Amino acid sequence: MIVVGYTPDQFGGAALEHGVAEAQLRGTSLLVINTSKGDSLADQSFADNAHLQELEGKLAASGVDHEVRQIVGDETVDVILEAMTAPSAELLVIGIRDRTPVGKLLMGSTAQRLLLSCRKPVLAVKPE
Repeated sequence: MIVVGYTPDQFGGAALEHGVAEAQLRGTSLLVINTSKGDSLADQSFADNAHLQELEGKLAASGVDHEVRQIVGDETVDVILEAMTAPSAELLVIGIRDRTPVGKLLMGSTAQRLLLSCRKPVLAVKPE
């Protein structure tokens, strides 16, 4: 199984694209995870219903066996790392963005924490 940390933006789109390609290449399934802490009324990293329908359409068209999980209230890093403990989890795919060192220090970096903490291979991608 390929696990994709997904956000409804260009970074999540790049992760999804590469995750689908890896699942097709390896002949395995895809788990797409989208999370929100739930502490904001308008969390831009959380996909709305229209976006989820579009996502499901793309995944269905890819022909890859898939599951989409939306989780509210838990820390993104913890949710994704938990999914990666499954014996079938082979690869984590995440989208990354350029951030200044100060930005990482002040805001934290989910991608950085995943790269350093995941015990299995991680593919970090950027949009074209």
